[in-house]
Amino acid sequence: METWVPDFIAWLEALPPVGIYAVLLGVAYGENLVPPIWGDTVIVLCGSLVGLGVLSFWPTVALASLGGAAGFLTVFAAGRRLGVAIHDPTRWRWIPRGALARVEGWLDRWGYAVIAANRFLAGGRAVIGLLAGASALRWRPTMVWATVSAIAWSVLLVWGGALLGREYDRLLEWLAQYGRVVTALLAMCLLGVTIRRWRRRPKNSPRRDPPGAALPPSGG
Repeated sequence: METWVPDFIAWLEALPPVGIYAVLLGVAYGENLVPPIWGDTVIVLCGSLVGLGVLSFWPTVALASLGGAAGFLTVFAAGRRLGVAIHDPTRWRWIPRGALARVEGWLDRWGYAVIAANRFLAGGRAVIGLLAGASALRWRPTMVWATVSAIAWSVLLVWGGALLGREYDRLLEWLAQYGRVVTALLAMCLLGVTIRRWRRRPKNSPRRDPPGAALPPSGG
C-alpha cells in the first residue's frame, strides 16, 4: 500500500461529506487527463468511508461514475481533434508508445468492446480514450459504453471498500495484483493475435521473369 494513503484518508475524514464528494468527482475526472493520479485508490477510500457511515453508497458510485465517464469522453474528444498526429513520437512524447501500440491492437480487433471494458484494462486505460477518438468509433455508442464501464467499475470498488472498511489496504493490494496480471495477459493476447496474423499473410508468389527474358538472343 502507498505510504500516503493513511494520511490521505485521515484528511478526507476531516472534510464534510460535500467536500469528500467534490474531491472524489475531481479525482475520478482528472485521472483520465493526468494518468499518474490514483483514481481507483481514491474511489476505494471513499468506499471505505461508505462502510464507516461517513458517505452514502449510491451518491459515491454516481459521482465516481460521472467523473470517470466525463474524463474518458474529454480525452476521446481530444483524440478526435489530434487524429493521426497522436502517432507522432516527436510531438507527443508523454504518450507511452508501448501502451499506444497495445491499445491500437485492441481497438482494431474488438472495437467498442474495448470501450466497454476500458475501466477494467490496467496498463492501457490512459491511452484508450485518445486512440478511440482518433479512430472511426462514433460518439454515441462510445458515450454509452464508457458510462457503463465507469458504473460497473465504480460499483465494484465502492462496494469492496464499504465491505472492508478500515481494512481497505487489502483491496488496494488486490488491485495492484490485478493490474499486473491483466497487463501481462493482455500483452500475451495481443502478441498471439499479432503472430497469428503474421502466419496468415499470403506467401509471396514465386518470382516470374518478364516475357521473353528466357529466350536466347537472336543470331546476328
